[in-house]
Amino acid sequence: MNTLLRIAIQKSGRLQEGSLELLKESGLSFSNGKDQLKTQARNFPVEVLFLRDDDIPQYVEDKVADVGLVGENVFAEKKKKNQIVKRLDFAKCRLSIAIPRSETYGGIASLQGKNIATSYPNIVKDFLQKHNITAGIHEISGSVEIAPGIGLADAICDIVSTGSTLLGNGLKEVETVMQSEAVIIANPELGPEKQKILDKLLFRIEAVKKAKNNKYILMNCPNESIEKITTVIPGMKSPTIIPLGRPGWSSLHSVVDENDFWEKIDLLRECGAEGILVIPIEKMIV
Repeated sequence: MNTLLRIAIQKSGRLQEGSLELLKESGLSFSNGKDQLKTQARNFPVEVLFLRDDDIPQYVEDKVADVGLVGENVFAEKKKKNQIVKRLDFAKCRLSIAIPRSETYGGIASLQGKNIATSYPNIVKDFLQKHNITAGIHEISGSVEIAPGIGLADAICDIVSTGSTLLGNGLKEVETVMQSEAVIIANPELGPEKQKILDKLLFRIEAVKKAKNNKYILMNCPNESIEKITTVIPGMKSPTIIPLGRPGWSSLHSVVDENDFWEKIDLLRECGAEGILVIPIEKMIV
């Protein structure tokens, strides 16, 4: 029987779409029909399990699944004997403490003796201990934001993306407890065959991530500006330079980081670059 790497992802929720997209962009082909609990890739030795988000760390520790795609906040809260093997740079959010907007916040010390409602009791407990704060922790699964309004708690600690939910419930964010993003966790006792499959998958994922963070750029430039332009966009090793039919000019091809894109464009124009084209990269292997 061929060895399969079992990957657990959310069966529903904010991480499911991004997880499925990442696997498909990494070349895995599989069906994922409604209410499907598992599916096997047709072109890669992987079986995908669709599970509740909060259950994934436990299933990975118990070796029901070999790896899982979860939020870093869930990984930290569950405290299972797994390890993060890849940060995925999507589904970014933060776990924050919030209080009623009508109240004045006097710093972390003002949480002393307060009651905090949260779905993440372990993370909150560790945060409070770090700052030598003693407070009551009320564990709630869902609708945490309502707790101060009904007198259950003085503050909450919950996931924040835009802050609109807090605003809608009359709350304001006062402390960031942790930053979170989607991560791949793995059981540390993977056998050599499964580890080999995981390594291949991580290689593909890294190629997809690099492609999303970079753009392929082409431009025409005067030959006397090539050296200066090369210092602006050196590329993976060095730019590709192709002579043009126009005397004294060349076509220069390179790669630019998405985060530096507009700043680089301005510098290239100052160097005399013309006809600048920017093209998305599907995969990037270095």
